[in-house]
Amino acid sequence: MDFQLTQEQKLYAENARRMVERDIEPILRAHSPDRPLPKAELLRVYALFAREGLTAPRLPAAAGGSGMRMLDYGLIFEQLPPAIANSLMAHEATIARIYFGSNAEQRERFLPDALAGRKICCTATTEPDSGSDPRAIRTMAVERGGEFVIDGRKLWITNSTVSDLMLVTCSTGRDAKGGNLLRRVVVERAHSPYESREIEVLGLRQGHLGEILFENCRVPAANALGESGDATRILTLTWNVNRPLVGLIAVQLAQKALDAALRYAGVRVQFGGPIAGKQLIQERLADIATGVHAARLLCYHALSVVDAGGRANGPAAMAKRFATTECARAISLAMEVHGAMGIARETGLERLYRDVRMLPVPDATNEILTLIIGRELTGRAAF
Repeated sequence: MDFQLTQEQKLYAENARRMVERDIEPILRAHSPDRPLPKAELLRVYALFAREGLTAPRLPAAAGGSGMRMLDYGLIFEQLPPAIANSLMAHEATIARIYFGSNAEQRERFLPDALAGRKICCTATTEPDSGSDPRAIRTMAVERGGEFVIDGRKLWITNSTVSDLMLVTCSTGRDAKGGNLLRRVVVERAHSPYESREIEVLGLRQGHLGEILFENCRVPAANALGESGDATRILTLTWNVNRPLVGLIAVQLAQKALDAALRYAGVRVQFGGPIAGKQLIQERLADIATGVHAARLLCYHALSVVDAGGRANGPAAMAKRFATTECARAISLAMEVHGAMGIARETGLERLYRDVRMLPVPDATNEILTLIIGRELTGRAAF
């Protein structure tokens, strides 16, 4: 077991940091930190991602992807601005879901513009009454005369308002046992319009999180992927990568908080010297650093399990659950190190605090992740 990154892996991370500083941060700084980034600007960022092979790291090179190891992708992903990283994750996971659940003709129709970053993708699964339980989905897809007619609402969908192509999880009815038959349908906005609106949220405000309404939305039957009933399996395969990636967003936020706390502790003077020399401050710094380091290693481990072809359900759930919880605590402790300055907007800590609070929600809440871990440990499902 080797905990040291290779020179190549270090280069991946360093090149990603440079790309962010040179090409992405100027775009973000030119716009309000409290408003969603205009789509035209987001497409500029996606063009960079396409150039670097980040729009489809899970796809083989022969299919137009970069065929990256997920650990290497995670090292790059960790360097990206959180709202942008969240958007990219929704986009590239949708590409992977389409690729692994489609035929050759569908791939040729749907993927080239998405791979090139010319069209933005998203996956629409959750609904007002169906969050953690996709089996309760009510959005219906009824086949009529060579089309699927979709009616329903989707909620908390990343990229929804800027999306050009959406993978929608629908119900096509019930099986003989009364179970929900779920079907994945690709909806192209230019051909099958749908309504969407932004939801004002606590953090990640330069991102796009919204609600979608389908009313008599007509989609060619040829846009349906796979068979009825296989949607949950495809979603789970991609969730096992998404979860540690969400954890790495939390790690990046907490690392920024740690860096800020170390700087402040070195210059803030109380009782005759810098507070960095005070025992309780050192305890907080030690707790922050330990939490960040442990969370990072858990996320890296989960991605390495995916690369090795192992069962990643437990490690992925554990990584996201621990990282989002521990990194939120780390940011809170960093605010305490800053004292009154910790609640001042000028330090940027309050933004980190708001952003990290967003992360327990996507790709399964911490409560659901707890039950997944429990199932992996005991062999007994609690739901």
